[in-house]
Amino acid sequence: MSIKKRTSGVLLSLSSLPSEYGIGTFGKTAVDFARRIAEMGFSYWQVLPFTPVDYANSPYGSDSAFAGNELYISPDMMAEDGFIKKADADVLRYKGTPFVADYDFARKNRETLMRLAYFRLDEDFKKKIDSFIEEKELFNHCFYRALKRENAGRPFWEWKRGSNYKTALAFASEYREEIRYHGFVQYLFATQWEKTKAEINACGIKIIGDMPIYVSRDSADVWGNPELFDIDPDTYQPERVAGVPPDYFSEDGQLWGNPLYNWKYHKSQGYSWWIKRIKYSFTLYDMLRIDHFRAFASYWAVDGKANTAKDGEWKKGPGIALFKAVKSALGEVPIIAEDLGSFGEDVIALLEKSGFPGMRIIQFGFEPNGDSTHLPHNYPKNSIAYIGTHDNNTLLGWLWEATQEERAFALDYCGFDHGDWGMGGYHAPACRKIIETVWRSSSNLAIIPFQDMCGFGSDARMNIPGDDSGKWKFRATRDMMNSIDSAYFKKLNRLFRR
Repeated sequence: MSIKKRTSGVLLSLSSLPSEYGIGTFGKTAVDFARRIAEMGFSYWQVLPFTPVDYANSPYGSDSAFAGNELYISPDMMAEDGFIKKADADVLRYKGTPFVADYDFARKNRETLMRLAYFRLDEDFKKKIDSFIEEKELFNHCFYRALKRENAGRPFWEWKRGSNYKTALAFASEYREEIRYHGFVQYLFATQWEKTKAEINACGIKIIGDMPIYVSRDSADVWGNPELFDIDPDTYQPERVAGVPPDYFSEDGQLWGNPLYNWKYHKSQGYSWWIKRIKYSFTLYDMLRIDHFRAFASYWAVDGKANTAKDGEWKKGPGIALFKAVKSALGEVPIIAEDLGSFGEDVIALLEKSGFPGMRIIQFGFEPNGDSTHLPHNYPKNSIAYIGTHDNNTLLGWLWEATQEERAFALDYCGFDHGDWGMGGYHAPACRKIIETVWRSSSNLAIIPFQDMCGFGSDARMNIPGDDSGKWKFRATRDMMNSIDSAYFKKLNRLFRR
């Protein structure tokens, strides 16, 4: 489904919102942000995946494709809905730095509040949770979480009992209350987001979500449905794992380690798991970005014992057959194809057949001697033009770290021909020239990260691919929100008819 109208959006992880609870949450602050960008003329807010995060706080290695991140649950909304008292939340407010998302604090204190709330539920409400678990097909996730807690967080193949899903079902009744508790957590997530999203949509803002293509090996999905994955059904050891070959971000490639899919099995099932997954995503978002879309054409398979992703091979993916099945089941759905990285004719063909818009990143375009598809004069209308993504440096950070030739070409291309490019701070004219070049492009949707609206340097970067240290922690303050030059962005959207 192509994008027909010229619009614009802002990229900001929900975790990066200002918050009194260590990490951004659903509720008033999210709605206030949506209202603020709507007043500037933006139409979209792009978020990062809402799935639970992994050991490195990444939302791209989740332990469940169908569960929500409990850290986004708002204690204030829990109090408003009568699950806790306001005083219960007040004693657990975060007193650390407002500039960093503190996941450890959020995990500990959110669980304290949610277990307190669950303890106070009556039996009738618990029966309501039973119905919710069944309706949303969350039993595998809830049972997995219950057993994982009993096993001190160890991966499921190391559990004392229950590592085999089918045999674990025989004693599931022993974990009834813990299963219900995790169902209650997901109930809070779902109902709070439903209310928050309704208010965001009422502001005139639509949500662009993000779906990671892979799930973690240690996940409810692999544990409960090993036949979906290319793994040994007895040891759950993948012979080959996911990654990408050497690219812009890493000379060794990126070794993700996720299990690959058993595409033959998925095809035999009419791609029902994918249809279910995409359908679920559209209960959360108005538009869906599918990460690493190119793997549906062909994917990089790396030996499961390899230390880098250098030595892998391309394997054929499901191709257009999967998306024909999705269209047959769900109709036309607004999907963005993250088609970055190593390219090939098969990816180009799949993108064309699907009709989905691909992505263009201006930072990738500044090759002094090339004519990159990421240069704005080459952008097709049916594409999404980005100043940068969560994986990129900030725009100012990129300018500082680019080679002299890249920087000179970028500034010349975007019409910056006077003054010191590194001066100006928040109002840096060099950065604004690049932003305006993207906004002027033919792409029907242009997106800017919040950090670039503020003119921040590389210390505000969200993620560095292949580096697990200190990632996903950027958090905005209310002062940052208030300091944005609203008049500038309102003019930008009006001037370029976005």
